[in-house]
Amino acid sequence: MKRKRHLALGLSLAFALTLLPGCSQGNAAGSDQIIIYSNADEEAVAAMENALDSNGYEGQYIFQTYGTSELGGKLMAEGTDLEADLVTMSTFYLQSAQTENNMFLPLEFEVNTLEEVPDYTAPITSQEGAIIVNTQLLEEEGLPMPTSLKDLADPVYEGQVAVTDIQSSSTAWLLIQALVDAYGEEEAEQVLAAIYENAGAHIETSGSGPLKLCRAGEVAIGFGLRHQAVADKAEGLPIDYVDPQEGNFSLTESVAVVDKGEETKDLAMEMAQCIIDNAREELIQTYPNPLYEGETADPQNQSAYPKTFAEPLTFELFQQHQALSERAKG
Repeated sequence: MKRKRHLALGLSLAFALTLLPGCSQGNAAGSDQIIIYSNADEEAVAAMENALDSNGYEGQYIFQTYGTSELGGKLMAEGTDLEADLVTMSTFYLQSAQTENNMFLPLEFEVNTLEEVPDYTAPITSQEGAIIVNTQLLEEEGLPMPTSLKDLADPVYEGQVAVTDIQSSSTAWLLIQALVDAYGEEEAEQVLAAIYENAGAHIETSGSGPLKLCRAGEVAIGFGLRHQAVADKAEGLPIDYVDPQEGNFSLTESVAVVDKGEETKDLAMEMAQCIIDNAREELIQTYPNPLYEGETADPQNQSAYPKTFAEPLTFELFQQHQALSERAKG
C-alpha cells in the first residue's frame, strides 16, 4: 500500500508539472522526478526518504520497492533501459549487473568506507542473519533453546521452524552461507534438507515471513534478519534472537546511479550523495554494522559471531547456492 501511495502521488505531481510552462520531461516516466527502485525494507526506505525530504528533495522523486529477486531480474534483463534513475539494491546484484550491462555511473562524491567498494556503489546498510525465537511458545512446547543452525535440523523442532526460500529472498542466503562455510556444501545440503523438513509448509517467500510467524505464535523458531528481532525484543514482544555458532553472515545493500544520459544524471547523483551523507545516522540505529570511517555502533546491538564468506559474493555464487537449496528440497 505504501508503494502504491508513493506511486499515485508521484504520478499526480508528474501530471501537474507537465501543465506548467518551462517544466522539462527528464525521464521515462515523463516528468523531472527521479525514479528510485529499491529492494530495501520499510525501515531503510523511511530513513532514505527522511534524508531526501529534509534536504530539499521532497516531491522530486518516486520510490518503488521490489523483492530482491524481482529487482535483480530487472537489472540483469533491462540494463540501462531500466526505468529507474537511481537504485538501492543488494551489492552483489549491482556488481553482476554492472559486469553484464555496464549500466551504472562512477559516483561523483567521496565514499569513505571501511572496506574498498566499486566506484559505482556506496553501501547504505549491512544486514545480518540470526535465529529468531518466540520464547513463550518455546517454553509452552518444552523445546530447548537452539544455539546453532544445525540445531534447527533436529526432529524435535518438527513443525516449529520457519525459514525463507532463496529463490525469492536473499535473506535465505545468509543461512546457506553459514551452513556451507561451517560444514562444506555436501553436509550443508543435508542439514538444510532436514531444516526444510522441519519447516514443512513454512518455507516463506519474504525475508520477514519467519519473524511474522514467530510473532503470531505459529512457529517457535525462525531464521531472519537480526535487526528486526532486536527491535521486537526491545518493544517487549516475546521474541528473542540467537547468534548462531556458525556465524552471523551479512549482506550489504548499496546505492548506484543508472546511466540514463545527461538529463537526470546530476539530480540522481545529488540524491545518491544525500542518502549517503544524511541517512546513515538513522540507518545505523536499525542496522548496527559500521560501514564508513568514523561510524560506531552500540556494542549491545552487535552480533556475537560476525563472519564473511570465504568467496566473493557474486550472482553466480548466489545461483550456485540456489541450486543447492533446490536439491535440499528433494
